[in-house]
Amino acid sequence: MNYVINEASAGFEEKNDAFITVKPAKKDFGTLINLKSSVEKQYGTHIKNLISKILREKNYTDVIVDIIDKGAWDYTLIARLVTALERGNLK
Repeated sequence: MNYVINEASAGFEEKNDAFITVKPAKKDFGTLINLKSSVEKQYGTHIKNLISKILREKNYTDVIVDIIDKGAWDYTLIARLVTALERGNLK
């Protein structure tokens, strides 16, 4: 398992981008995804499923993910999440 040690962020709050923050959670908390998106009604479920999928693939647990999305494509969301996770895993 991988864990977020420190709060970390990646991205920008600009059109077609996303600002993602990851925070450590207590042991056995699991994951929590908080989403604020300009396209949440249309794509909110998809975005949350995508983030959950990447967290599972990267073997992360006990993490809180805050996303401010401004219509980012999937590859942008993935890049921002992975970057935030790597930054949050630095000691």
